[in-house]
Amino acid sequence: MKKKRTTIKDIANVLNISPAAVSKALHDDSRISAKTKDAVKRVAKELNYQPNHLASALRSGKSNLVGVIVPRTNSNFFSSVIENMEEVLNKEGYNIIITQSNESFKKECDNIDTLLFTQVDGIIASMANETVDLSHYEKIKSKGIPLILFDRGENDLNVDYIGIDDYNSSHIIIEHLISKGCKRIAHIGGYRRTRIFNNRIRGYIDAINKYNLPNDDALLMESNLTLEDGRLKMEHLLTLDTPPDAVYVASDYAALGALQVLNEKHIKVPQDICLVGFGNEPFTSLVSPTITTIDQHSEQIGKIAAQTFIQRINTENWKPTLNKNILESRLIVRASSSK
Repeated sequence: MKKKRTTIKDIANVLNISPAAVSKALHDDSRISAKTKDAVKRVAKELNYQPNHLASALRSGKSNLVGVIVPRTNSNFFSSVIENMEEVLNKEGYNIIITQSNESFKKECDNIDTLLFTQVDGIIASMANETVDLSHYEKIKSKGIPLILFDRGENDLNVDYIGIDDYNSSHIIIEHLISKGCKRIAHIGGYRRTRIFNNRIRGYIDAINKYNLPNDDALLMESNLTLEDGRLKMEHLLTLDTPPDAVYVASDYAALGALQVLNEKHIKVPQDICLVGFGNEPFTSLVSPTITTIDQHSEQIGKIAAQTFIQRINTENWKPTLNKNILESRLIVRASSSK
């Protein structure tokens, strides 16, 4: 049988006092004597009383909880963002509830519904790859709850956004590869429907056009950027009549898949094909050869996102405003592109 949850009324019955007095004692109200407070806390411990935070939030209109939505938690980038976000929020008296969408639009909608039901004071999110319809995010705004987007987000929502300059990142990568003598550069990107990947694709196309490099449709592919996608796309590139001499991949995981294929086929990296990833995942400095990549400033993004929420929640009569905080990209050059 399911054990009955201990309530304030149960504590009140044991001590023969009112539930209101118990509630005040648990909240350290100055109107309650120290003797009564000690008795209430002792009985609460004996009965294993756990506060009902949802009920408390409904009464006070404040839960001191912040919902966080990420595409996945097994990424060093997202785990680092969460860690730095939590550090800032904890100091301000807030705890976080972490959910992941696994790149699923439906799961993202379910996460938002759950967080809203939990009465969170704000939501900080990075969108799933599948997300195109933004109505579930509009629902957050309509409730007057601060919404902060990071890494992946849409300008149409007109809310705070923190991320790096994805468009310029592509220019930095292409210019680096050109400096190494590369003339036929392929791009394994994400889907254009996601703003950051669209910006990386636009940056790639504009950069190769700027330097009069081959603008071949066969060199540009969209994918979910998983490790397996990296393998499949790299295998396809190697079947072209004129394979690329460099590959820029919009994710380190897909870059790792591409590197595996090149190693298995005994294609020398970077002598035969240069390789650049994106995200600065820890494994990029451990594999052989080590992978050149873009650092996404996860520590700064996490802290700025949390600070933005604190600023919003402490501002009376605030309204959602598009406040973009774009950080400069940083290329970390390693062996995979160091001809």
